Amino acid sequence: MTRRFVGERVLRNEDVELLTGRALFTDDVELPGMLHVAFVRSDFAHARLKGIDTSPARTMPGVVAVFTAADLGDYWKPGPLLVSPPPIQRLVFRARTQVPLAKEKVRHVGEPIAVVVAESRYLAEDAACALFADLEPLAAVADAERALASDSPRIHEDLDSNLNAHVVQTKGDYAAAKARADLVIARRFSYDRGTAAAMENRGIVAWWDEKTRSLMVWDATQAPIPIRNGLAAMLGLSQSQVQVVAPFVGGGFGPKIMMFYPEEVVLPWIAMRLGRPVKWIEDRRENFLATTQERGQIHDAELALTREGKILGVRDSFLHDTGAYSPYGLTVPINSQCTLVGPYDVPNYESEFRTVFTNKIYVTPYRGAGRQHGVFVMERLLDFAARELRLDPIEIRRRNYLPPGAFPHGHEIIYQDFTKLVYDSGNYLPAMEKMEKLLGYREFKEVEQPRLRAEGRQVGIGVVSYVEGTGIGPYEGARVRVEPSGKVEVATGFGTQGQGHYTSFAQIVAEELGVEVPDVRVVTGDTREFHWGTGTFASRGIVVVGNACHAAARRVREKILAHGARFLGVKPEELVLSAGAVAVAGDPSRRVALGELALMANPLRGAVAPGTEPGLEATSYYGPDRGTTASGVHGIVLELDPVTFRVEVAKYAVVHDCGRIVNPMIVEGQIVGGVAQGLGNCYYEELRFDENAQLQNASFMDYLLPTAGDVPREILLDHVETPSPLGALGVKGVGEAGCIPTAAAFAQAIEDALAGTGVEVLSIPLSPDRLFHLVEDARSRRNAK
Repeated sequence: MTRRFVGERVLRNEDVELLTGRALFTDDVELPGMLHVAFVRSDFAHARLKGIDTSPARTMPGVVAVFTAADLGDYWKPGPLLVSPPPIQRLVFRARTQVPLAKEKVRHVGEPIAVVVAESRYLAEDAACALFADLEPLAAVADAERALASDSPRIHEDLDSNLNAHVVQTKGDYAAAKARADLVIARRFSYDRGTAAAMENRGIVAWWDEKTRSLMVWDATQAPIPIRNGLAAMLGLSQSQVQVVAPFVGGGFGPKIMMFYPEEVVLPWIAMRLGRPVKWIEDRRENFLATTQERGQIHDAELALTREGKILGVRDSFLHDTGAYSPYGLTVPINSQCTLVGPYDVPNYESEFRTVFTNKIYVTPYRGAGRQHGVFVMERLLDFAARELRLDPIEIRRRNYLPPGAFPHGHEIIYQDFTKLVYDSGNYLPAMEKMEKLLGYREFKEVEQPRLRAEGRQVGIGVVSYVEGTGIGPYEGARVRVEPSGKVEVATGFGTQGQGHYTSFAQIVAEELGVEVPDVRVVTGDTREFHWGTGTFASRGIVVVGNACHAAARRVREKILAHGARFLGVKPEELVLSAGAVAVAGDPSRRVALGELALMANPLRGAVAPGTEPGLEATSYYGPDRGTTASGVHGIVLELDPVTFRVEVAKYAVVHDCGRIVNPMIVEGQIVGGVAQGLGNCYYEELRFDENAQLQNASFMDYLLPTAGDVPREILLDHVETPSPLGALGVKGVGEAGCIPTAAAFAQAIEDALAGTGVEVLSIPLSPDRLFHLVEDARSRRNAK
């Protein structure tokens, strides 16, 4: 009987290497004759570049070369538009993409102007400080609303304004729904910028081998295959001449899916120009200034309801700050637009957004990728409606959930995967019912909260729902091969940044082939090992790669059974795979090991049957026509100190539905990590820019990340499984589930803790200082009445 691994808590294959320091990261790559690179970056957010004097740097000891945009010649081009806009009818999009090195003008602090190559990073940094860039400061744009003013400085002077895009999507007739509504709730919401702050910063090593005419690149990227394809095209090489390896990556969270950062373009060119390997490792200040960020939206939204609390329609108009460039298209604001409708029956929806250029580092997806914003707007509107209608926050959500029979459910608007938004499956009420029990909701509201309030303590509870689009295409592939040793190798072009892919993919394959999980070696992120794929993003790994692994393993299983049947003289259906062998069912003595069978399947001499493929190997691809939709409920209990306005999270709970679960331990790890990141985003972290678009807190001395002491000691978890009908495994994504609704739950609980004060939480992130001012402003309004 084949042992079951899918659904089991299998320990992670990759952790031994990581915990013993044997894992290879980009900075671990050391090559003979390696040179080191430092970039000269703009200190101004907006300025004319009138000239660069490189001579002081060129003459310094250990400096090998200094390059500016002029040295790049025809290689200097704006980067590619990575994601073109979906086919939305009412859409205007004016793309402007980043350049390798600034020429004539800089558009954000940290934009690279020149690059110094030296025998060590220390020497390169010293020389970079000696180089003089003549910059004439220009008025900067730091505010998204100000950016659209007619007298605002233009970031891109070939455009008539700072408008990057204007998109309108509608479903039904919101105006008619509003006209017949008993209640309309309207608010303005804002959600400000944050940074991913991955443990490992970006890094690149490039080596041109003149003898083999091949380029080798190690890159801390989430997309090694597209990086290979792009570099080959830029450098005039064939794709087979370029090998890109994404080794172990110490956290990606989205910014490392960005292509192409200036450093990724420049370093391979330098390696080819100088004929020596070169390395650049981003320092933390560079990470704050030159790695992409996310958030920065302002929403004017309204919700139309009946007096019973039934949603009639939603209208939302928002601004999205895209920064100085827009290489990632409209992915983030479209995610906001499409995620807003949530798990609810929303018959009428009108959504409009404008994305604007500002003098900040450009925006690309960061864990959640705009979904937080949509969830925050909808959940907050429901909270205010519940208060007006004197309904419990859970009850108003219960009344509006899509019923189980509504799936697949179409929302008519276009999603980021270029097709209409369709929920493939879901069952939302059981998740909420589990949350009520897991969080102890009724007991808290009826017993514990009144008792604590009588003691003068400010405690609150929040419960919110969400839907997350996951597992989008276009495709990924996997190759599965049984080695003569009996071990199994799985290769995919998919990069990994700590999500447990080496284990989850191995579980899927091991179950199909009847081997142990540690006997499955997974190779990821090496373009020589696997040639086709797109990258790690949008919570898609287990959906697209998992289903590809499953399909390839199924084909190998069929080959094993066919070869085994011929060798053992039985029919394929009479065989079973178990313990690394194929055996006759009911007679385990008649068996042959998979390694032995692999040797037989690849003979050195003799005849083979026509049409036979050598080896026990297969490659398969999985490309969904649309994404899967995961969902869930988050709950939080917190206490607010009325003097310091510090918040202590007493309890946090998540009930999640990601379809069929491959490894519960890995799923729970993803959720817990996401919750920690979500709490950071909503209370601790904020990038603060002044009116000149200068970042004021570009270090961990000033940018506050939550520590282990700030995150709840225990996060309670439970699951609902509604398998996706879109793939054989029935899986959905989970990578961003922990952080998407966290701010909405936090805001609801804060307001509950301050019930009766008139405080409304309309902006994220919060902080002790902001909470103090919210309370004081509410007190002033009460006193003024």
